[in-house]
Parts: sequence; structure tokens; C-alpha cells
Amino acid sequence: MLAPHGFFSFTSVNDPSLHRAYNEWHQLDHRPENMALEGVRYGERWVRTPDCAAASIADHRLAPTHYMNLYWFRPPIAAAVTEWQGLAESSFQWGRRPDMDMCTRPLMGFFDVIKGYVRPEVLVSVSALPFRPTKGVVVQVVELDEPHAIGVEKLYRWYDTVAIPTALRLDGVAGAYTFSSVTSTIDDGFVAEDDARTFAPTATSRAGSLRITVYWCDDDALVTKAALDASFAALRAAAPLGDPLAAAGAHVIFDSAARVIEPWVWNWFD
Repeated sequence: MLAPHGFFSFTSVNDPSLHRAYNEWHQLDHRPENMALEGVRYGERWVRTPDCAAASIADHRLAPTHYMNLYWFRPPIAAAVTEWQGLAESSFQWGRRPDMDMCTRPLMGFFDVIKGYVRPEVLVSVSALPFRPTKGVVVQVVELDEPHAIGVEKLYRWYDTVAIPTALRLDGVAGAYTFSSVTSTIDDGFVAEDDARTFAPTATSRAGSLRITVYWCDDDALVTKAALDASFAALRAAAPLGDPLAAAGAHVIFDSAARVIEPWVWNWFD
């Protein structure tokens, strides 16, 4: 796989008139600085355009999301994360964090990378998949009542042997990765510190309570999501022991397509 550890940030821009300024800062300033860090293996961000949002599932916590960001960290992980957090502090000290009053972040979290998958016809390795050109992604977030219940292990087996292999046979799906949360801002009892630009696990963190699957799309992301939705629903209905998500106490709290962000083309919300 590309890297063993990652960070997700779901971002909402508070004022529609600020999307252009936010994207100018992130794409032309913040992301390049992050990508230059020794410990950052790769990073990408996608936009949940209004048409993507209209065709999505999102609970009240994640519904405001406009952008999804994913960074991958190379070992040693502790050093990579410390370096990355240091850039956040340095950027603040440089006066280069205008996002702090532009945005809220419905979800931030550190995640272990579980497994990568690639459609055989795509040919590239799972490590190369995130670098491969794409037309967008589909991101599904599942929340678990009990992250290590017996039914959850069965659910993950179903994803690994049934749901994702079936998805890889759909037109437009190039590959996928699964991620399991280490700590996140929607863990029960999470309280942000005064310095909330980055955060660390707390006593209330619930490792494994969130499972994220990202599908990389070779077709329009909305078209691909419709195919994935139909496949996923049919497989859940046909499961011989009943719906595997229900049996595991698992709930889809976010399921949305998102589009590639082209530099200087930031007019989706105008």
C-alpha cells in the first residue's frame, strides 16, 4: 500500500463568497508546503460540488462538508506527524493560515490505512493508485456502535470478499482503499483544545469507530456513485444472513461523490 497512516479532513467554508480565496490558499500555498515535508507521502483534496451533495447521504454532523482532504504519512509515523503538526504551527506564525476564520471542519481524524484494491485492467499497483489521474472519488464513512464486535469482523470480511471486489467490476471504478480511525473529532466526548489546528488522541477516543472507503473513479464521479449505490444495495439485500451492516451495528453517515480540483477553476459555488 502507499503508506500505513493517513489523515482525513472534511472542510466547510462558512461564507459562499470565500470559496475562491480558500482554494487559492489551500491549492497554491498550504498543500505545496505539506507535500514538501519529508514525512508526507502524498496528499490530495476533492470538492463536494452542489450536484454531488444533492445526490449524497450525510448525517447532520457531516452535511456541511464542501471539501475532503487526505494526507498519507510515511514511517516513522510519529516523526512524520510531528513534522506535519509543526508546519501547521509555523504557518500560523508566518501569518499564512487565513482558513482559520474561513472554515469549520466537520470531521478531522488520523486513520490507519487498512487495504488497497485495484481493478485488474487498471494495471498499476495499489501504491500507485492515488497518483493515477482520476475524474473524482466516492467517499463512504461508516460509524460502528461497537468497533470490535464479532459482527464487525464479519462486516469487514464482507467488504473485502464481496462488496469491494464487486465494485471493482463496475465501469468507472479504478480502485479503492479502506481506512480505520485512530482518533477523530466526532468520537464521543471529543473536546478540542484551545489550539485546535491539530489534535492528538484523548481518553475518549474510540479507535476503529469510523471506517472510510474511498473509490477512485475513471468515469464521472456521480455516474460512478450511482453504479456503486445500486451494487451496494443489491448486495446488502442478497446477503444470506441478512444485511451485514445492520448485523454489525454499522451506520452509513456519509456517502458522497467528489470532483477533482483543477487549479484556478474554483467556481462551483459562485
